[in-house]
Amino acid sequence: MVVPCSGIGKTYGTVSREAAYEVTEDQRPGATELVALSLLVLGDEDARAAVRAHPAVTIDGCKLACAAKMVQESGGQVVQGIAVLDVYRRNRELKPQGIAELNEGGVLLAHAVAEEIAVVVDDVLAGDEDQTHA
Repeated sequence: MVVPCSGIGKTYGTVSREAAYEVTEDQRPGATELVALSLLVLGDEDARAAVRAHPAVTIDGCKLACAAKMVQESGGQVVQGIAVLDVYRRNRELKPQGIAELNEGGVLLAHAVAEEIAVVVDDVLAGDEDQTHA
């Protein structure tokens, strides 16, 4: 399960959602599924059951870590929590701007986040869940 930040109206929230779409639709479409954070917040039982049944990668746009917290509160296991700000700190040249539409730096940052998620997904699929972090 891939659970991105909602961060509506925030650039890093948009980066997190774009990264989640890239992983679930393009990079690992058969191996991953997107769970909307809003469904967990609203207590949607299907979304909660999904995160309880499968390991989750969360993508948070700020230090509040809402995605990671909601997965845990829903009874799910976060195998890796990725913070967009941490990825940005490692890739300072990718300065994201925009909300409805990201600039080139934002698109490239989302791709960098997606690449990190893909590695985690591959590790989980290979049975290397000892890499669990939150």
